[in-house]
Amino acid sequence: MLNIIPAQYSLGDNMALQGLSYCTRFVVHHAHAHASRLAVLCAAVQSDSFKCRIGAKRCLLSEEVVKLHDFQQRKLAMALQVSGSKSDYFDALNKKMEKNEFILKAELKLLLHLCQSAEDMVTARKAIYRYHEENCNVAFGEFKFGPLFMRLCYELGLEDMALSTLTDRTLKGLFSDCTSFNIGIDILFTKGCYEGALEVVREMKTQGVRFNKDTFMLAFATCYKLNTPKSFRICLALMEEGQIKGTLIPRHAYCFAVALALKQNDLERAQGIYSQIMNTDSRLCQNLRVLILVMEGSIKDVLSAFNEALLPKTPVFIKKPEFSQDVVDALMEISADGPWEVRVEQVLRQLQQTGQVTPQSLDDLLCHTPSGKRRPSNILDWERGRRKSFSRRTLKPLQSTLLSE
Repeated sequence: MLNIIPAQYSLGDNMALQGLSYCTRFVVHHAHAHASRLAVLCAAVQSDSFKCRIGAKRCLLSEEVVKLHDFQQRKLAMALQVSGSKSDYFDALNKKMEKNEFILKAELKLLLHLCQSAEDMVTARKAIYRYHEENCNVAFGEFKFGPLFMRLCYELGLEDMALSTLTDRTLKGLFSDCTSFNIGIDILFTKGCYEGALEVVREMKTQGVRFNKDTFMLAFATCYKLNTPKSFRICLALMEEGQIKGTLIPRHAYCFAVALALKQNDLERAQGIYSQIMNTDSRLCQNLRVLILVMEGSIKDVLSAFNEALLPKTPVFIKKPEFSQDVVDALMEISADGPWEVRVEQVLRQLQQTGQVTPQSLDDLLCHTPSGKRRPSNILDWERGRRKSFSRRTLKPLQSTLLSE
C-alpha cells in the first residue's frame, strides 16, 4: 500500500563557496607574507573534498548536528597554518609512527584537518589507532576526535571506514560521545547501508553510550527502512527502554515507528504509538493519522478530515494541509467499487484543485533533512531582536518588567 521511494537531498552549493570566499580574501591580504602557505591552500581548494558535491544526499541530521560547513571552513583556515606541502607533513608523521614515537594531540588534530582523500584517511586512521593506544588510560580533555573523524568520513563518502572504525573494540573509549555514532549512522543511512547502521546502534548499546533524541530518530528510521519483523521488534524494544528511562523521544522518531507498524500491518500498534505523540500538528502527523483511518476502513472520518482541510477558514498566508499521493492512492484503493467511491472522488478532486495533494511519497515526508534553528542573518536582525527584548514604557528588560508587574 505504501509506495516507498528514497528521498534525495543535496548539500547547499554555497557551503564550500562561502568557505572559499573567506579564505580567498585572507590570502589576497597576506599573499606576500604567506607564499609557502598559499601553495598548501591552493592544493586544498582544488581537491575533491572541497568541491561542491552536486547531487550528494543528506538525510535526517541537520547541519547543526553534522556541522559540515563549519568543519570545512576550519580545514581551509588550518591549511594556511602549514608551512610547506601537505605531503611533507604526512611523510613526517608516517616516519614518526614507524619509529614508535609519541603522537601529540595537536599533531593529530592538524593531520585530520589536512585530509583531502581516502588515501589521506588511511594515514589518519593509523594515527588515530596509535594515539588511542598511547592515551587510552589518560583523559582526553575537552577535545573529542570522534566527531572530527566522522565528519571527514561524511565529507569524503567513506561509509565503510566509518562503520569499521566505530565498531572496532580496540578503539573503545575514543568514540565516547553519541555525536560520533549519530554522524556515523547518518552516513550509513544516507548510503542505504541499513544493516551497518543498525550494527552501529548495537555497538552504542554495548559500549554504554547514552542515546539522545537524534539517536532514537536515526535508530527508528533504520528499523523502518529495514522493515522486517526483527527490526520492528528492535524498534519497539528501544522505544520501551527509552520511555522507562525517561529519555526524550522526538516526534520524528515516533512517526518512523508508526510508519513501520503500518508497513508491518500492525494497525493496533500503530494506533498506540501515534497516541503517544504529544503534538500532532505537522504535515507528517496529519498524513499518518489519515493513513491509519484508511487502514481502519473509517472512510467517513477520512472524508471529515479532508473536508476540514478544505474549509476556507485558514488565513491566506498560512499554508493549508497537504496530503501525500500515497495516502490518496490508499483511500482510492479501499473505496473503489464501494458506497463511498463517488464522494471520495469529489473530495479528492477538490483537494487537487486547491493544490493540497503533494506528489511526495510518505517516505519523502519521513526521510527529510530538518532545516534546524534559524539564526539572525546579520547584525541588523540581531539589533532588532535586542530592541524587542526591552520595554518601551520602562526601558527595562521585558523579563524583569513582567516579573515586577
